[in-house]
Amino acid sequence: MKFYKIMIALLLLSSCKKSEPIVITPNDYHNAIDKVVNIMIHDIFSPPVASRIFVYPNIAAYEIIAMQNPRYNSLSGQVSELTQIPKPKAPDQINFQLAALIAHMDLSRQLVFSEDQITSYRDSLYDIWEHKNPEVFKNSQDYALEVTKHIVQWMNADNYKQTRTMSKFNINSDDISRWEPTPPSYMDGLEPHWNKIRTFVLDSASQFKPNPPPEFSMEPGSKFHNELMEVYDISNKITELGDTSEEMQIAQFWDCNPYVTVTRGHLMFATKKITPGAHWIGIAKIASKKSNMNFEDTVYAYTKTSIVIFEAFISCWDEKYRSNLVRPETLINKYVNDNWKPILQTPPFPEYPSGHSVASGAASTALNSIFGNDFQFDDTTELQFGLPIRSFKSFDHAANEAAISRMYGGIHYRAAVDEGVKQGRDLGMFVVNSLNMVNE
Repeated sequence: MKFYKIMIALLLLSSCKKSEPIVITPNDYHNAIDKVVNIMIHDIFSPPVASRIFVYPNIAAYEIIAMQNPRYNSLSGQVSELTQIPKPKAPDQINFQLAALIAHMDLSRQLVFSEDQITSYRDSLYDIWEHKNPEVFKNSQDYALEVTKHIVQWMNADNYKQTRTMSKFNINSDDISRWEPTPPSYMDGLEPHWNKIRTFVLDSASQFKPNPPPEFSMEPGSKFHNELMEVYDISNKITELGDTSEEMQIAQFWDCNPYVTVTRGHLMFATKKITPGAHWIGIAKIASKKSNMNFEDTVYAYTKTSIVIFEAFISCWDEKYRSNLVRPETLINKYVNDNWKPILQTPPFPEYPSGHSVASGAASTALNSIFGNDFQFDDTTELQFGLPIRSFKSFDHAANEAAISRMYGGIHYRAAVDEGVKQGRDLGMFVVNSLNMVNE
């Protein structure tokens, strides 16, 4: 009889046990971002599309944080057509950090091809959180999904779906100044209609239209021909110096081309890498960790950076398909040396301006506004691809190196690099000054 009394007492104590608090850390958000990056590498998204996959989930998470934390201001009314997210009916029964993380994962899952990978990752976390506190988990999940639905409705009006059915880019093979597909895969021009995607802060895709490239001319001594031969001469010099040269290491470090294909005999396959936007998202992660940011500040850093990168690709792609300039590889093979190959594989879209340069100029400006102009960091982003750590004294230092890497790699003329990074910084400063995200 005594034994049964003890058992009953234990059962009563067990049933009265308080639920554990669900603690969400900055690392939980970093891990969710990392999961998305790895899936994006696997699914091989183009740089513009990748920027879209980053930005909407971050905005969803940020809006939930701004609903609860008075330090942050909602983006509704600040970015195009975004209205205020639903208010929670019982805010005291919601873990807002948990809701932000769930919203990020759920929206990310809807934007990638391999959604099962995020679903599996998400469900493994759901098991832990639900076990700790079923009521708070359920309330937070319900609110997160309500917000996600709101953001998806807004997102679906950005013209992305319409651009999926628009015509391919028309190649003008009779004009040698115009872009044409490059080896080894000779892919069609990617995302020729990206300038039709709704901007967030810019009044149009062409608001930061850069200076035009040098007038096309194959006449020796002309500015354009000089820039063409500069690419050729630098590439030959770097190749002669070998893999140990600083220029070669810079080119390889900032490659970030998700469309690299390798040909071996009759076999052609792709090697998968991150996009330039993903590299700068990785730098945002490095800076957030070094600064010991809390969860809310971490979400803010990612959101601001991803907004600027998204705008940068719309602006850059608008000019790419307007100027429609031929790549160095095409002209060098036709008129200088038919055996020449660039150090990096030429990506499948027109040359001007450099996408790396525009995105890097924009991202560095956003990160300067968060962490300061002299933020030193070690960039470990490319370790997973077997490349060593590079150290930078500032975000501008990194952006300048990313930009010049494209000329070292043999895929851009100098004007595309110089004008591109300026375009990115001008655009980035405009976005930063236009957004009022933080109450200091």
